[in-house]
Formats: sequence, structure tokens, C-alpha cells
Amino acid sequence: MKKVLIANRGEIAVRVIRACQELGLRTVAVHSLADKQALHAKLADESICIGPAESARSYLHIPSVMSAAELAGVDAIHPGYGFLSENAEFASVCEQYGVTFIGPLSTQMATLGNKVQARKLAASVGVPMLPGSEGTIKSERKALAVAREIGFPVIIKAAAGGGGRGMKIANSAEDFLRLFPLARREAQVSFGNPDCYIEKFLTHPRHIEVQILADHFGKVEHLGERDCSIQRRHQKIIEEAPCPILSAKDRERVGELALKLVNAKGYRSLGTVEFLFNEGQFYFMEMNVRAQVEHPVTEMVTGIDLIKEQILIAQGKPLALKARKICAGHAIECRINAEDPVTFAPWPGKVTDFHQPGGLGVRVDSMLYSGYTVPSMYDSLLAKVIVYGDDRAECIVRMQRALREMKVDGIRTNIEFHLRLLADEDFRTANISTRFLDEFIGRNKAPL
Repeated sequence: MKKVLIANRGEIAVRVIRACQELGLRTVAVHSLADKQALHAKLADESICIGPAESARSYLHIPSVMSAAELAGVDAIHPGYGFLSENAEFASVCEQYGVTFIGPLSTQMATLGNKVQARKLAASVGVPMLPGSEGTIKSERKALAVAREIGFPVIIKAAAGGGGRGMKIANSAEDFLRLFPLARREAQVSFGNPDCYIEKFLTHPRHIEVQILADHFGKVEHLGERDCSIQRRHQKIIEEAPCPILSAKDRERVGELALKLVNAKGYRSLGTVEFLFNEGQFYFMEMNVRAQVEHPVTEMVTGIDLIKEQILIAQGKPLALKARKICAGHAIECRINAEDPVTFAPWPGKVTDFHQPGGLGVRVDSMLYSGYTVPSMYDSLLAKVIVYGDDRAECIVRMQRALREMKVDGIRTNIEFHLRLLADEDFRTANISTRFLDEFIGRNKAPL
């Protein structure tokens, strides 16, 4: 492997380019017309336009991406997260054209990357799950019958993706009939696949996920867990590692469950197994067969560069992890979005001035620079601020300092909202669940 095409945009494309450069690999960025001046297009060794601003005609268009790969003569493609990162067809096309897909095999992705197939596999090996549909359902009438059998509230989920897209909570039959077609349309736009399934919805669980690395030689490691319970509209806002409330026994148990699932399919690559934790029980949700947005918090507590390891696995190298003691210290990540801090309305536009925070234990992953114009047609994520400390209390103070130091002028961001969250007593004492943000916004009389 000498040359890698990054089939993505934004901060993850920048992150992958940096990892490739440190491994001595040349990089090729692809970009839409709207991303001509994007940082990833500037940092890569080569940059190729693959279509108009619309994702379906650029970043999600497999023929355009593969044409760029052929034109540039690359050996491998890194999909980042989102877009084509969990598209088994894309991975299969890469395999057919002799281009290394930096991720799992297409057959593994078709099973573990598809939420419905992953649930079937989990059930077959005894990993506990919440009640749900046996497969995807296209008929509204049949879907409603299944939802009634499960019992409201239920959650409708896209089978082929994540990131909160194609997910809707229905509290009644009326809700369900309105939301089911919306979820299917959103899944089609986001992932090119409208298939959805249904699952029982828990009102106040925690979202716990386990980071996995697995090589071609049968070595599988889990690198501890992350708590991703702070979410708005099913999108994570703050993530941390380790989970602040798990006992040693709980931590050992969730790690074992994750390994049980991964070993059942002979998985290889970077991946994350996600669970809901409710009243002392773990319930399997899904597996993400790609890098996660929140992977840096695990990197901070282990000292392992997960993107490099993902690339090395794809090169056929064995795992040779030199980690600190797993979960040594604590790390927190805040996602900085281009949005109004009160209404959460998207706020694209030109960044007139950008200053990122620094100092001991502070890291910023971003694609921002002064003069950059944030486009309106993509995800609003601008940057991730990650802090590391000896314990959670130190991380909170360090994050507050870092966010006050951060400057993004010309557009609005949610930095102020993060500062309000970090000062909340329930957050500071880790008294949180996936419904925390709804309740926090209600207490503070800010619109959701």
C-alpha cells in the first residue's frame, strides 16, 4: 500500500490524511464542487472533484469515487465514517477492482454493518437484545402490527447506517404511521438504502459502546468502553471514556459480550459494538464497522492511534498494541457544530476568524480555518474538542477552559451550549441517560 484515497470530507478526512502521512502513504482527497476549498482537499497530495454538492451525486456515488480511484492509481480507499463507510456494495466493488478497502470484508459488513443482520447474529450467540422486528419491514401495515406487538414506545431505525439518521421514536400508533415513511426517506437520502427495522424503546438508558481492533491472524482486542449518553435527536453531543458509573464487573461483562459477537463472524478491522445499559443489564444495539466520530477519547486513554491501526490491519500487519493501562485516566469529547446555541438551527457561512484551544491534555480535530465557508448541505460538525485528565473532574474543568479559549467568528456554534451542559450538576455527578439533554433543555426553557 502506497497511495490511499479518502472517500469522505470534513474533519474525518483530515484525520485520515494525517494518519496516512505519518505512515508514509500518499493521499488523494475527493471533494464535491461545494468542497473545493475544504481543508482536506488542500492537505492531501492530490485532490479530485467527484461531482456537485449533492451527496447522492458525489460522496455517495460509487462510480464517481471509483473513477477517481482509477484516475489517481490508488492502492486503497479509506471510507471515514458516514457516507459509504458501511456500504457493503462499495466494499465489494473495491474488492472486485483490486483496491484495498480499509475496513472489514464486504461479507462481514453485510452481516455486522447491517443492523438487522447483526441482531440476528447477536441472538444466535446469546448476546442479549431488546425486543424488535425479525428483519426489515417495508409495509406500513405490517410494521404497525409489529410495533403494537412489541409495545409502544418503539424506535424505528435505519438498517444500513447510524449517526441518528433514519431514527424516529413513536409513542403511539398515530405517531408510528406518521414517522415510519419519514424514517425510510431519511435512510434513503443518508445511506442510499431505505430499509428500516423496529425495536423497543427504553426511556432512560445509558449508551455504552466498546472499541474493538481485530487483525487477520485471529487476534482480537477490546480497548475499553465509552459512554455516549449525551445525545440530541439520537446524535451524540458529548462522549467520554471510560463510563463513569460502571463497576469493574460491569466493565468486564460488556467487554466479553462485544468480543463474543465479533468472534462469531471472524471480524477483522476497527469496529465498535454498541449497547444500551438499563437497570444493570446490557442490551445489544448495533455494531459500527468503521471509525466512530468519538474514537479520540479511546485514543486519549490508551495512547493508541486507532486510525493508524485500522490502516495497518488493512495492510495485513498483526496487532502489536503498546497501550497504557486500558482506561488510565479520563477523556471527554465535545462536538462543536455550526448551529445556534439556543434554537439549534443550522448556521453555515464564512468563518472570519478561527482560534483553537491548546495546552496540556487538549486536542482539536477540525477542518476549520479562517476564511473557510461552511457549506449548508452537509453535517454541521465543525470540530471535536477532546481533553484528557487524571479523572473526570479534571477533564470537566479542562474542557471548560478549552471551550472558553476557542474562537469561531462569523457563524454561530454550540460552544455556549456545551459550557451550560458542563456546569450542570447532574452532568457533573454523571447522573445522565440518553434522555438527559431533553430534560436539561426543558429545565433551562431552551427549545429542542
